Amino acid sequence: MIRSELIQTLAEENPDLGLQEVERIVDLFFKEIVDRLSNGGRVELRGFGAFTTRARDARTGRNPRTGEQVPVSAKRVPYFKPGKEMRERLNSKAH
Repeated sequence: MIRSELIQTLAEENPDLGLQEVERIVDLFFKEIVDRLSNGGRVELRGFGAFTTRARDARTGRNPRTGEQVPVSAKRVPYFKPGKEMRERLNSKAH
């Protein structure tokens, strides 16, 4: 599912909300997650999972085209840990 499909599905399930209102809600939802993570926080959605960041150390990488070694700086990357309910649904025999 892509963002536009999510917006369309939410709009269909909530006919009292206009498409633009649903789009603003989805945008706000994702913005808040990104803002919290960029400030070093954590976002936990019970039954779904938790978003956090993990630190990656600086390293020496390789340009796949030329084989040349290039420095890769340290960075933080997003990490998602699925919740118990999601793991159980994904691993159950009957979906």
